Amino acid sequence: MEHTTDLSSPMTICAQGMLVFTFHPRWKEELVCTAPGGSFVLTLDMGILTAHLPTEAIWVGKAPDWAKSLWPVLHEELTEWCLTSGADIFLDGSAPVY
Repeated sequence: MEHTTDLSSPMTICAQGMLVFTFHPRWKEELVCTAPGGSFVLTLDMGILTAHLPTEAIWVGKAPDWAKSLWPVLHEELTEWCLTSGADIFLDGSAPVY
């Protein structure tokens, strides 16, 4: 699997050979997260590249129905994407999901 740090193109992280999420940064400090069930957007600060993910307890109240049970997978894959992309990940109970 190819790994890239080019934030202008979608990046897919595959930790265990099984892909669930793809991550695509876009303008306005947004990170589009896409999985077979649909897509949602998280905040991606660009000053110091940082992805904001709600805590697991908060996630179930903010996530799309299809993604509510996927927080552990999302957390693992987003953490790997952040490491590969030179970004930080911040677990933030007030992080929006839209």
